[in-house]
Amino acid sequence: MAEGLEVRLRQAAPIPLDLSFACAPGEVLGVVGPSGAGKTTLLRALAGLYRVGSGRISVGREVWFDGDHGVNLPSHRRRVGLVFQEHALFPHLTALQNVALALGHRPAAERRDAAAGLLARVHLEGLERRKPAELSGGQRQRVAIARALARDPAVLLLDEPFSAVDRRTRTRLHAEIAALRQGLSIPMLLVSHDIEEVARLADRILVLEGGAVVAEGAPEAVLALPHARALLLGDEAA
Repeated sequence: MAEGLEVRLRQAAPIPLDLSFACAPGEVLGVVGPSGAGKTTLLRALAGLYRVGSGRISVGREVWFDGDHGVNLPSHRRRVGLVFQEHALFPHLTALQNVALALGHRPAAERRDAAAGLLARVHLEGLERRKPAELSGGQRQRVAIARALARDPAVLLLDEPFSAVDRRTRTRLHAEIAALRQGLSIPMLLVSHDIEEVARLADRILVLEGGAVVAEGAPEAVLALPHARALLLGDEAA
């Protein structure tokens, strides 16, 4: 059964946070804002890499963090798939081995076929034996996506996943993510500084400023708000 993500985070310091939102199964929620707005802190808190002062994070009936009741699941117990700006692949392992490494929760006999299936899902058939240095930037990022999906995540977090590749490759990856999400019934958060990218891929946008949500809604509605445009587009909004 698909489960939604619910987040409520509060703290005054060292990094101010005061936000609350939900993300439905199958929804892509874009998270944008200027530098220092709290985007990275939010993702780290969701992944269990940073403990917030108070609040609650839950996926369906599973509680990952509850400051009032002393619940704080470590990162390895949270079913989170992470895709970073830098692919962070192991350079000495092949594409297949990089993905298979994330399948430790499956029986050893199943991992190779499961990894090959995930690589096929991101259109990397025939490249299973190549190491990261033998792949293009776009191909490496596809391996990173396959590895994130290998964890059977309850939530997928995409942190500036396309900023390290050229515009042509980025456009192809946008199309692949759009197609891939059709088969995923999990909440997905996309953090990006590229508002056009977020508007293209996200169903809904959260605009953060100073650790708080200052605008929320459909991309076209948010971009129509003068304050949100000024934050996201700077001089272009004038």
